Amino acid sequence: MSLSEKDRKLQSKAGKEFPSLGGAEPLAQAIATALKAEFGGTPAAIKTVAQITRSNERAVRNWFDGKNGPSGENLLLLMRHSNLVLKTILGIVDRRDLVVSVGLASLRRQLVNTVAAIDNLPKSTG
Repeated sequence: MSLSEKDRKLQSKAGKEFPSLGGAEPLAQAIATALKAEFGGTPAAIKTVAQITRSNERAVRNWFDGKNGPSGENLLLLMRHSNLVLKTILGIVDRRDLVVSVGLASLRRQLVNTVAAIDNLPKSTG
């Protein structure tokens, strides 16, 4: 397969990694863990994330494997669609106070949905 004019001709230097913050696991691996927990590790999950971010499936597979992390724009899209990715990023930047807020908003949404489901149960006569 030959390279097109738009393909990169130079590869990045091996071993170049995003710096770890606070001794935590590398960013790409943390995002991979969150993606697998949120979406699963199946080919269908990769396709779903590729559709959400409008990214190439090979790139998304690399995210799931922790080989590469998403670009800033794709990371924002992932944070919009996944509370777990959002919580992971907030944890990495040591904003645990905001992690609690995300969790409370999610619990509130679940509670509202549960109350609505209870309200829609058929009335029993007895």
